[in-house]
Amino acid sequence: MKKQILFIMNPISGTSSKEAVPELVDRYIDTGKFSYEIRHTEYAGHAEKMARQAAADGVDICVAVGGDGTVNEVARAIVHTPTALGIIPCGSGNGLARHLMIPLNVRKAIELINICEVRDLDYGVINGYPFFCTCGMGFDAYVSQKFAEAGKRGPITYVQKVLEEGLKYQPETYELRDDKGTATYKAFLVSCANASQYGNNCYIAPQASMSDGLMDVIIMEPFDLLEAPQISIDMFNKTLDKSSKIKTFRTKRLFIHRSKPGVIHYDGDPVMTDADVEVKLMEKGIRIIVNPYADKRNRMPNMLQSAAAELFNEISIVREDITKQGRNVLALSKVLQRKLNL
Repeated sequence: MKKQILFIMNPISGTSSKEAVPELVDRYIDTGKFSYEIRHTEYAGHAEKMARQAAADGVDICVAVGGDGTVNEVARAIVHTPTALGIIPCGSGNGLARHLMIPLNVRKAIELINICEVRDLDYGVINGYPFFCTCGMGFDAYVSQKFAEAGKRGPITYVQKVLEEGLKYQPETYELRDDKGTATYKAFLVSCANASQYGNNCYIAPQASMSDGLMDVIIMEPFDLLEAPQISIDMFNKTLDKSSKIKTFRTKRLFIHRSKPGVIHYDGDPVMTDADVEVKLMEKGIRIIVNPYADKRNRMPNMLQSAAAELFNEISIVREDITKQGRNVLALSKVLQRKLNL
């Protein structure tokens, strides 16, 4: 019996057109294994509504075609159901897809759906809002809010907001409590990571896993403007956890108290909440189609050549992105130095 797939496409996510996606789905999806339907979102929250109904109707797979916001909407509608999440990454950051090594090439992403290797993975909840990559408060949430207000997507807009707001932002004091005790930090940001990165291969938690039953907590302590470029480089080189400005630990549940209500983010979406924040990890709560080639232990001998080709493709993408981000970091450093008249 064929599995049913609902492709949920956000036509306005990201920075590139998705007009070719339906044709590529028609051409490359395995119709011997799947029957499918493609629907377009029409308003914020529409992807969640469609996915929730699909899960209730027993649809086997909901594929989010869009960015991390679309992925979050679809995923939060199908947690703790038999319906699996598929991803065709078409956003500006694609954090979850990159963590799972899902190709950014639409055809290759469809080919992974055809393989249909599904695993039960973790997700998190912050003050009632599900997240699948990261959540947090402090500077990253503040920039997420400014980014949302800008009305334009893409890494250029994000870097612009970092430049504009970074000079003005004042670190806050946070009290963190988990099952091991309570500690107080003055921090630039506090992030809780289920997956390793924000998106665009910017790694806030290089060692994070979606299958260990724990979230990585990252406390970034205040730093001066001369230290900012190195911290940025560490994030794109997956070495942030080695920085002296970073404190990390793992936990299943965390309570955070700050001096006043403020903005938090969940997978990059900002929202205002109370001064008290609760973050918890939901173990094995969502079924996701993954890249079987990303895990060497699960490769079959006759798949080695294909797996190596896929991995080489992903490495090429990462290398290209790191080069681009390196240029952004250098530009950031020059702008900061000009502003400080250094």
